[in-house]
Amino acid sequence: MLNPPAVIATAPALGRAAARDRLALALDVPDRPSAMALVERFGSDFGVMKVGLELFTAEGPALVRDIVAAGSRVFLDIKLHDIPNTVERAARRAGELGVWLLTLHTLGGPDMLAAGARGLSDGAAGERRGTADAGLSAAGADSGAEVPIALGVTVLTSDADAPPEVLMSRARLAERAGCGGVVCAAPDLGVVTDTVPGMLRVVPGIRPAGAPSADQRRVATPASALAAGADVLVIGRAVTAAPDPDAAAAAIVAEVAAELDAP
Repeated sequence: MLNPPAVIATAPALGRAAARDRLALALDVPDRPSAMALVERFGSDFGVMKVGLELFTAEGPALVRDIVAAGSRVFLDIKLHDIPNTVERAARRAGELGVWLLTLHTLGGPDMLAAGARGLSDGAAGERRGTADAGLSAAGADSGAEVPIALGVTVLTSDADAPPEVLMSRARLAERAGCGGVVCAAPDLGVVTDTVPGMLRVVPGIRPAGAPSADQRRVATPASALAAGADVLVIGRAVTAAPDPDAAAAAIVAEVAAELDAP
């Protein structure tokens, strides 16, 4: 597997393109038309689209395919937590869909996490083989393919109390089980980075300064999260529910680009 942070543009002076690679938009809407409208509207600024439980339950795999076809990476945030065999089979289906990031809850334990990571990888590999069999050469099918990453969910951002020992234990568990990254709140980045420095760090609960935190208790601004070591920032209502969504998105992109270009 590729070292997860290698898929993120960390070189200086990449401007808007670098910011786009770091930004995930949470599609917290109830149906396909609403979701695809957001993809079309913000796809040039947010390179990753997060599909959560509500939207995936409403629209299913077809929506994921549509978002991938539109040129965006998909973060399928359904926090799989079941017996290992069930999680492996579900993760394989996600890999076949072309999902880039898939969440697995670390409370499921090492066997479940390993099964999920294995299923995701196998599903993506099978999809690439199927593409080659359909008429592309194997090299052609693989050349643009991206290695999917299983993410271990540590502590939800709605939980105001996250003891460092719990974070450390869950992060190590995800790493040992073969996950390529973790989901953690911004205040947890120091502990997580020290514990599993080689893993991709995906951070929800990102809000511009002054924005309401809603039901998330542990939040951060885009610049402060990046400075603390975040790789991918997940932003939702701070853009989609803003009085002027386009202006809110532009401000976030500018803040991220400035932080990435800072010496």
